Amino acid sequence: MDSLPIQSWLPITRDEALKRGWEEVDVVLISGDAYVDHPAFANAVIARVVEAAGFRVAIVPQPNWKDDLRDFRKFGKPRLCFAVSAGNMDSMVNHYTANKRLRSDDAYTPGGSAGFRPDYATVVYSNILKQIYPDVPVIIGGIEVSMRRLTHYDYWSDALQAIHSYRQQS
Repeated sequence: MDSLPIQSWLPITRDEALKRGWEEVDVVLISGDAYVDHPAFANAVIARVVEAAGFRVAIVPQPNWKDDLRDFRKFGKPRLCFAVSAGNMDSMVNHYTANKRLRSDDAYTPGGSAGFRPDYATVVYSNILKQIYPDVPVIIGGIEVSMRRLTHYDYWSDALQAIHSYRQQS
């Protein structure tokens, strides 16, 4: 069986970027979801649109935020920016039921395993990136950001929150 050309998917490892001849990428997309190159996954659609515009895009799916943060460093400093999303589902809805019970699975992780993204993933990922690369723009988007762009009632903390208060907590 012939193997697919390297351009059939977006790079998720440094080796895949190097096989494309890329020493540097323009945009690194950080996602709370596993990488699935399908139109049902917003991160794949956004990455493909940016790629079609002529930019080199790499994806870091479900980075480990608990270790030495190597996932956030694997492509180095992007030429333009980091693009961050918690994924197709708000991380808090992904983690907890309406009764605030911890869910035992994650539909957007291989094997359905839970625990591969933090609570308030967009904020956690963005804070890590600003710590490692303070001079690189971070663009945030997705359902989690749209729900929390203004002061709002946060069900899980039972308090009014704004995006800046999440930054201070994490």
